[in-house]
Amino acid sequence: MEQKTAIILGATGLTGSILLRKLIEDARYRKIKVFSRNHVQQKSEKLEEYLIDLFELEKVADLFTADEVYCCIGSTQKKTPDTEVYRKVDFGIPATAAKLCSRNNIHTFQVISAMGADEKSRFFYNKVKGEMEGAVLEEKIRNTYILQPSLIGGKREESRPFEFISKKIMSLGDHLLVGKLKKYRSIHPETIAKAMIYLANNDYKSRRIPSDEIKSIAERK
Repeated sequence: MEQKTAIILGATGLTGSILLRKLIEDARYRKIKVFSRNHVQQKSEKLEEYLIDLFELEKVADLFTADEVYCCIGSTQKKTPDTEVYRKVDFGIPATAAKLCSRNNIHTFQVISAMGADEKSRFFYNKVKGEMEGAVLEEKIRNTYILQPSLIGGKREESRPFEFISKKIMSLGDHLLVGKLKKYRSIHPETIAKAMIYLANNDYKSRRIPSDEIKSIAERK
């Protein structure tokens, strides 16, 4: 079995750090490249770190080579109140990464978006996510998967009191969300990471994947 190389953007974040751990443990991967502003906590011979400004990703285009790319970058309007900077993070970085995939013949690209992403939305957050999805799909990367999770559970390093309360409320009400409403249930970052690894190693038809579908994919072997 020929081992693969993966790139992770956002490996210091909640979902990205779990994804990194899982890829390190996965025998199908021989190298994991991480592009980030800060060092990750994990240590492994498989790990190859590049400390860069992710807004200048194109400057390291020659290093951006792999079999697949996972983009786990994302902010919140509270954390990044400057709308211009927010757009550079949530639109600019994923869109640039997709361009580099196309340019460097990387045929698998996955990005975490959000439920409600819509380029025509009146809400800034949803609109930016929708525009990002459109820019990614324009690159026509063979295996493109856009994951649209609902509220992501798990413990973050930074304090987000409102998000913490929202998670508690949603976790209590998750069992009430059935049928078509299942996609609104909260989702754990480990579930997202599992689904991403499955998608990278198996054929799948859908390009945009809602939260309940992410959960069902994560349960596959």
